[in-house]
Amino acid sequence: MARHGKKYLEARQKVDRETLFQPKEALQLLKEIHYANFDETVEVHLRTGLDPRQADQQIRDVVTLPNGLGKSVTIVVFAQGDAAEAAREAGADYVADNEEMVNKIQAGWTDFDVAIATPDMMGTVGRLGRVLGPRGLMPNPKAGTVVQADNMATAINEAKAGRIEFRLDKTANIHVPIGKLSFTVDQLYENLVAFILAVRHARPAGASGAFIRRVTIASSMSPGIKVDPNAGDITL
Repeated sequence: MARHGKKYLEARQKVDRETLFQPKEALQLLKEIHYANFDETVEVHLRTGLDPRQADQQIRDVVTLPNGLGKSVTIVVFAQGDAAEAAREAGADYVADNEEMVNKIQAGWTDFDVAIATPDMMGTVGRLGRVLGPRGLMPNPKAGTVVQADNMATAINEAKAGRIEFRLDKTANIHVPIGKLSFTVDQLYENLVAFILAVRHARPAGASGAFIRRVTIASSMSPGIKVDPNAGDITL
């Protein structure tokens, strides 16, 4: 069992672990129990009633958070020719249009948050699956990260504005960041609602029974706070 420090234990005492809080109440409480000396990331942990072993019960989709993530997003683009130039003009931090950059990533370099590729580069990207896959960085058409050159600027702008990918893990959970603790309660709430509604919209055909069973929010250092999954706007 993990050992927690005194400040964490004090924060946990302020959270009734049996209560399902209204979303804004939970976010306000999260800000009140903050004790770290840095701007923590606020995370949502969502428990579903899906069976990850079933092909028709998978979730993988994207959502653009209305208030972004509160951090700069570093993007690498796999492209050549005009598409590579379009990526540079659109603000890509790195463009992998040569073997040197590809080899660097293959050796384990992943100092970026999002990878975007043009379809003709997916053969090259496939060689990097062992590096990109486990880190959730593999370009994917479903996530809007495999794009044609004329859509490159839109893909980069959306990624930098706060578009996040969410997917079901092997334990039937979904975990995503929704901003920083320095955000206002309303900003975090708007991001939370956008995420929950996107998950509900992505409900797979094979889902039955209770779809979203538990919603918990936490910051990087805080204990989790349970949110009523049937509260207010998040049930739309």
